[in-house]
Amino acid sequence: MKYTVIGAGAMGYRYGVLLQEVAGMDVDFIDTWQPNIDAVRRQGGVYVSRDHQNRHLVPIRMFTPEQYDGQPDVWIVFVKQMQLDDVLSRCAHLFKPGQYLFTAMNGMGHLDKMRHYFPDDKIVAGTALVATVLNGPGDVDFIGAPGAGTMHMVNYTEQPDDTTLAMEKDFRAANLNPELTRNLYGTLMAKVIFNSVVNTLCSMFSATMGQYAAYDGADAITRTLVDEAYEACERAGIRLINTRQQEVDSVNYVSKIGNPLHYPSMYQDFSKGRPTEVDYINGYIAQLGREHGYTCHVHEFVTQEMHLAEAMRDAKARDKAAAEKPQDDAEPALAAV
Repeated sequence: MKYTVIGAGAMGYRYGVLLQEVAGMDVDFIDTWQPNIDAVRRQGGVYVSRDHQNRHLVPIRMFTPEQYDGQPDVWIVFVKQMQLDDVLSRCAHLFKPGQYLFTAMNGMGHLDKMRHYFPDDKIVAGTALVATVLNGPGDVDFIGAPGAGTMHMVNYTEQPDDTTLAMEKDFRAANLNPELTRNLYGTLMAKVIFNSVVNTLCSMFSATMGQYAAYDGADAITRTLVDEAYEACERAGIRLINTRQQEVDSVNYVSKIGNPLHYPSMYQDFSKGRPTEVDYINGYIAQLGREHGYTCHVHEFVTQEMHLAEAMRDAKARDKAAAEKPQDDAEPALAAV
């Protein structure tokens, strides 16, 4: 099958490059970040490293939504939640009947937007425990050995079809380790809950996943956030694919063994002055609880704390810019009285 990736960021590059390089698939890339587009065209591709080593150029085809005229079998979408409406609108003229959409974006809320453009039986959602860092325009670093990381995929209808099975086969050939499930919200919420711990806390405290997990009180914090989220999900009738203990164990394993040196994607946004997706992760869990008569006090608090951290970051940046602004050498002369 032919694939086109919408959103050539860290994860978009990882999926697209592995499908092209390892699985031998025909892959195109669409992006809306002009410095990224310019870098790829200037270089003739994207520079790919693995664990900061073996940096090499991978030739790829990159387009803006307005320039693209390809007709893929499957669209792969990796866009920040806050940008999704605009990007889908710019790509809407490209979507054709019969095409499928796959996404493993962080957070929740994106599927409702995608359903405006694709029928339910053509949407395949997923989650990805795959660490990747976008170093800059046209430069990406895959974290972990080849084959590291796991992913889940699930049809919106929870009924896999031949195209879904073909996608699973291609993802497996690309060393993405897919696991197909039949539980949509239970699958997606497992990753949201995972991210509600490591992404948000590592971002607030500028910590790697390993540094968070090494803290003596990390297990208690993880358990508190997991328990609240599970209470909200259970009240909403969502049957999660992991038990509470399995979710805690997943946070520990990935943080201590899988990617201890990794800064999560939310930290990458926070450290570069960008808005974070906390409203679509901890904020979504808190909203789910409120909608079903349960207050997730800690998730509510963590969401506000993350926004406070963003506000303080932005205030410090403004103060620094003001302090560095050149001042006139001389004061203006006073008018004679």
